[in-house]
Amino acid sequence: MTPPRPPATPGQYVVAVRALCEFTAKQGDLDLRFTPSPTAQEGIAGHALVRARRPASYEAEIALCGEFGELRVRGRADGYDPARNQLEEIKTTRGDLARMRENHRHLHWAQLKIYGALLCRTRQLDAVRLALVYFDIGSGRETVLTEDWSAAQLQAFFEIHCERFLGWARQELAHRAARDAALAALAFPHADFRPGQRQLAEAVYRGAIGGRRVLAQAPTGIGKTVGTLFPVLKASPGQALDKIFYLAAKTSGRALALEAMRVIDGKSVRIIELVARDKACEYPGSACHGEACVLARGFYDRLPAARDAALRAGVLDQRTLRETALAHDVCPYYLGQEMVRWSDVIAGDYNYYFDLNAMLHGLAQGNQWRVAVLVDEAHNLLERARGMYSATLDPVALKLLRRIAPEPLKKVLGRVSRAWNALAAETGGTPESTLDAPSAGTLFPAANARLLPSLQEASAAIADYCTEHPVGVDPDLLRFHFDALHFLRIAELFDKRYFSDSLTPAAPRAGGKPSAPVLTLRNIVPAPLLAPRFATAHSTTLFSATLTPWAFYADTLGLPADSVWIDVASPFRPEQLSVRVVETISTRWQDRDRSLQPLVDVIGRQYRARPGNYLSFFSSYDYLQRAIALFRASYPDIPVREQAPRMSEADQAAFLADFTHESRAIGFAVLGGAFAEGIDLPGHRLIGAFIATLGLPQWSPFNEEIRLRMADLFGAAHGYDYAYLYPGIRKVVQAAGRVIRAPTDEGVVYLLDDRFARAEVRKLLPDWWQVERVARRGRGSPG
Repeated sequence: MTPPRPPATPGQYVVAVRALCEFTAKQGDLDLRFTPSPTAQEGIAGHALVRARRPASYEAEIALCGEFGELRVRGRADGYDPARNQLEEIKTTRGDLARMRENHRHLHWAQLKIYGALLCRTRQLDAVRLALVYFDIGSGRETVLTEDWSAAQLQAFFEIHCERFLGWARQELAHRAARDAALAALAFPHADFRPGQRQLAEAVYRGAIGGRRVLAQAPTGIGKTVGTLFPVLKASPGQALDKIFYLAAKTSGRALALEAMRVIDGKSVRIIELVARDKACEYPGSACHGEACVLARGFYDRLPAARDAALRAGVLDQRTLRETALAHDVCPYYLGQEMVRWSDVIAGDYNYYFDLNAMLHGLAQGNQWRVAVLVDEAHNLLERARGMYSATLDPVALKLLRRIAPEPLKKVLGRVSRAWNALAAETGGTPESTLDAPSAGTLFPAANARLLPSLQEASAAIADYCTEHPVGVDPDLLRFHFDALHFLRIAELFDKRYFSDSLTPAAPRAGGKPSAPVLTLRNIVPAPLLAPRFATAHSTTLFSATLTPWAFYADTLGLPADSVWIDVASPFRPEQLSVRVVETISTRWQDRDRSLQPLVDVIGRQYRARPGNYLSFFSSYDYLQRAIALFRASYPDIPVREQAPRMSEADQAAFLADFTHESRAIGFAVLGGAFAEGIDLPGHRLIGAFIATLGLPQWSPFNEEIRLRMADLFGAAHGYDYAYLYPGIRKVVQAAGRVIRAPTDEGVVYLLDDRFARAEVRKLLPDWWQVERVARRGRGSPG
């Protein structure tokens, strides 16, 4: 649960010193030019080193608090030397201090003066010396800037900034009171709950009240979005929740959340949609600073008016946020970042809370927000988290970078290249993958001995170079720098829940040198990294139509032992969906050629018996293309639609738009792809599905390593199930779930593989399905 925070008296607004100053003292341009800065670990070490240089009487981390009107201002000053009567604010830096932006220095002084005012008031001091201590982590040198201030001067400064913020604080207090009153009286937005929706809502409400983690499996069609948002909103006043984070894997999930909030309460609750920077940027070719982008120039000077307008705009979806920002000549993306602080419900991607550098998690921790987290389509979180906590380095990027790198960096990049090539020599330059299971926390011996140190050296050199040459830094250089930093950070996390692999792109020519391998540190079980994110939220609900078996998700996602598991009964009747296992077909790799004509005939026969819209799912594009070619030849009169690789969002929308209530066609798609989950084709827009695969991940050295690792972590009996079976059947059930979307829908699902008849597979299918085992009939026979 959320750690306790200092209590506030009724009608009092608590604000951190840093948040106060960022609101009242930030000015000038938005300037995101690269300024190499210490990592969090380096910052902590730098603060500790500075404090170690101080006398024994030095006081560190001084908690301070003061009030002004309805404001309660609190924070921790870095250090105070009573012998010198000197209060210090320590900032760790890297490189030439003269290059620091003036508005950054202005903000640092404002924070220190607020701390000075609070210290003088707390200790009844008449005056104090304020010292900004800039510690360069590279040289270990301190630059100390001092100013002497009287207590009266500091109190006046404190009051000026509090007065600037007080109007906003009163507005926020009034909003919070009105919001909580409205939520306490909130009624369910529909005449009644759908079947199963009440059970879901009650479980989510109890979880929010008890500060628990809830894993909820709830079938498609019961209204999970409203059924999770409504109870958390109802619980918010009593639990003093500051924010609700609604996290989705896809854009469609965010859209559903925004629409649900408009239905539930679009007036008393502030709602914002977070959009990726590349989708929100108005000038993609421009850098984020005032000299390059008109929307960054004077950003903080125009921000107050834009912020006020954004609060009056209602639901801040992507379109509304953009229109509001452009009306005030500020950047839409960074206006959105600012408005997160003043919104009640934030809808965004998983990465905003679970990524290593997640913005929402950082803000929640820094501001001690009490938050409830809702994770939509939570079956996707495992794969997404694996990606967040993995890292890859591509030698092609390094090779290209060495050609264009500034002269001072060529030597250090050459050392990285030589260390990298040593790995190619160890693997023999074959195009096969080399896997390395962690032994005593190591990667490849060569990587530990040569590559990682050289990579650290190169990253530091790039950072120093960019500090000295802040203008015109090549984007490829920065990209490699950030990739290297991420790789090094993941290397620090490497343990038995990871494996590393090197994949040499191609065998060398005769007599040629081996190619440098692509290196990946691959996360298999993200549980230890996700668990702290669950723990710091007041409550978390993960929900999906496919979360079976719950132990698999609890183990791999790191849910605590006291988590609540519920399986909401389906609102659909078994007679609505005919589920047929064709056990005379095998889609195993070695049987693919023999399977094509039988499965094509099943699809064609069903269409002849009941013309309409169907989706057929295959394990790969190759299998799909072979099947659709044979289907066109065998049934030339039946219309077909084909999913293409790497379809854009517009192309995907066009594909789905062809499935109307009047159309008749067979859609050919890939299982696990864009059309296998998260799409809604109710009624006659989709009346059936054919699933020509068990959905199992293909055999590969990678997947076999996952199986072995799962067996080692969770028991031998779970290795195959955790690596292959559960992920596969989850994709099958998701795809089949596209057919029945509403109480009046009727349809058919064909499971085209004999393995679907096995008991261990059948028990993973939804309980309400009545599965019929059928033998394949001749071509043209009615289904």
